[in-house]
Amino acid sequence: MSEFFIQDKQLSRITRTIVKDENGKSLFLLVGRWGTKGDALSLYAMNGELVASIKQLSFTFGTRFEIYRNFQKVGTLQKIFNWPGDFYYIQQLHWTVQGDIYNHQYAIHHFNHRIMKMDKASFLTGDYYVLDVTDDEDAPICICIAAVMDYWLYNRNRPQKRSSFLKFSPTN
Repeated sequence: MSEFFIQDKQLSRITRTIVKDENGKSLFLLVGRWGTKGDALSLYAMNGELVASIKQLSFTFGTRFEIYRNFQKVGTLQKIFNWPGDFYYIQQLHWTVQGDIYNHQYAIHHFNHRIMKMDKASFLTGDYYVLDVTDDEDAPICICIAAVMDYWLYNRNRPQKRSSFLKFSPTN
């Protein structure tokens, strides 16, 4: 079991994101972008080897993402429903993602077996997402899934802009 640390609000941005271990050692580099069909994020080990990626698919029946490990497709992530809480499913892997996505407190399970737990932590160097991964071999896929959860959280339907007119309500 290992913990991986990612600076708060860096997962879904169009920047290079460094994933570190509990000692501050850089382990992975996440690069890419989201927003349109075909966009992808790629996760590289620090030696330059591509270890995982996630590709955005069609918007026709809701946004879905294909997950790859070492250039081989391992699953398709999609949102199943969001009442009373969000529920995501990764086909082929039979993994579910459930919990408080809005506060980055959720877990990935394969039936009753926990694969990963996401939480937040604050340190002197800033706020971080903490990914507690049961099996280190699953870490690259879990990091990609966390990036999608972050993307969905920060790119939900934005509220409509309010009119610049003042609403007048007569009082008695």
